[in-house]
Amino acid sequence: MKIIVSGKNVEVTSALRDTVESKLEKLDKYFNNELEAQATLSVEKNRQTIEVTIPINGSILRAEESTEDMYSAIDNVVDKLTKQLRRYKNKLEDKNRYKTIRFENIPPYKENEQESEESKIVKTKRFAMKPMDAEEAVLQMELLGHNFYVFSDAETDEVNVVYKRKDGNYGLIEPEFD
Repeated sequence: MKIIVSGKNVEVTSALRDTVESKLEKLDKYFNNELEAQATLSVEKNRQTIEVTIPINGSILRAEESTEDMYSAIDNVVDKLTKQLRRYKNKLEDKNRYKTIRFENIPPYKENEQESEESKIVKTKRFAMKPMDAEEAVLQMELLGHNFYVFSDAETDEVNVVYKRKDGNYGLIEPEFD
């Protein structure tokens, strides 16, 4: 896996770059071909943040972690990415479109694992919407760690939104025109 490390409000030292690369290389065993991971390190006041995105066949595996120590944030973000891969292994396997993932290397997800991932993302983004069905949109939403996902419905070519409800189920918002 090719790893691109960049910094925002922080100088990326060779020690930081080496640490990020060595930790993320542990994820190499989960992927078949040469992927490009983007790791962005940033500092705001006392918060050290790392954001990692790995594009996989039109999908995005993403995790972000903030702590007071950059090295512990790096460890935590790798743990999050590993948990995401384990958690969604079956869904990804069922789709059978993701030839870049080695499923045999991803251990099964255990239901009793406690996950305390909080999304605190406030950004405006522009993105290309590829046509997909609602199930794939839910998968993308979960892989990104968001509580909603906007997508173009493959059958109707209309913009829809899937979202995670408070009860843990998912909802779908379809447009209605008068």
